[in-house]
Amino acid sequence: MSARATPIAITMGEPAGIGPEIILKAARRLACDGCRYELIGPAALLEQTALALGLSRRLPENFSVRDIQLAAPVVPGRLDVRNASCVVEMLRCAALGALDGHYSAVVTGPVQKSIISEAGLEFTGHTEFFASLSGVKRVVMMLMSGAGPKALRVALATTHLPLKDVPKAITAQLLDEVIDITHKGLIQMTGCMHPRIAVTGLNPHAGESGHMGTEEIEVIAPAIERARARAICCEGPWPADAVFVKHRAAGFDAILCMYHDQGLPALKREGFGQGINVTLGLPWIRTSVDHGTALDIAGKSIADEGSLLSAIELARQMCAHTVGAH
Repeated sequence: MSARATPIAITMGEPAGIGPEIILKAARRLACDGCRYELIGPAALLEQTALALGLSRRLPENFSVRDIQLAAPVVPGRLDVRNASCVVEMLRCAALGALDGHYSAVVTGPVQKSIISEAGLEFTGHTEFFASLSGVKRVVMMLMSGAGPKALRVALATTHLPLKDVPKAITAQLLDEVIDITHKGLIQMTGCMHPRIAVTGLNPHAGESGHMGTEEIEVIAPAIERARARAICCEGPWPADAVFVKHRAAGFDAILCMYHDQGLPALKREGFGQGINVTLGLPWIRTSVDHGTALDIAGKSIADEGSLLSAIELARQMCAHTVGAH
């Protein structure tokens, strides 16, 4: 589905954060790119933000707004639990619109999970929320240092787990599913039919032949062999400190890490400020900024829209490759 014919949805995120500001700044730079966009969020807040920051109140012609009403006035940098339902409604509208073909992709602004939980709403994060609405059992979080062809891509086998829970979570079924989803996502992302995936070990030195742990021998290496039998270009288990060396990482289209902090420090050093979060495995395209609500700088006109622009560019690329595949 082409973003030129069908709009990309952009959700505003937490109203008191930097979402409204970076959306307005990004819109100015996307005015003549030939794609259509629909902003999902409070229209009045966009006007309020534009006035406060001295930005144009008139959106480019390729932008429309799907208005979601606020429950309470917004003060930049100050969370209000009454507006939590507004944030969840933005996400619901975006997901359902993508499912019924109204949107070619969804790009999400940052949300504040704590205030949504405080409101008594069931919400553990974008990824889980979208997976539930789409009826998908397994999705994969991938983070990228940018939207360019040489971007570092890191996929995660497990995400927000305490470190003590990671070893038992890494099962044969998990790795089979995650490798398959990552492989298919890379094809959609890059257009390459045979992407290369590096898989890390869990333990230091990838277990050092069983002397520092046996997960590599018992679980990870067999999963890699099964992936190869399915014609997936998969290598490892690599020691994480070795695979992220620049010349080696450049030989892979993605690095699949076993847990959150194994892969993300290297990625954030590579592309902080331009990073992208993408959810693989959904029946529609979803990308996101790789930063939080930045409440401390909200309303100060200093928020950088770079990550949002990168997320939008990746969504456009994935739309184009999806069309090309058909």
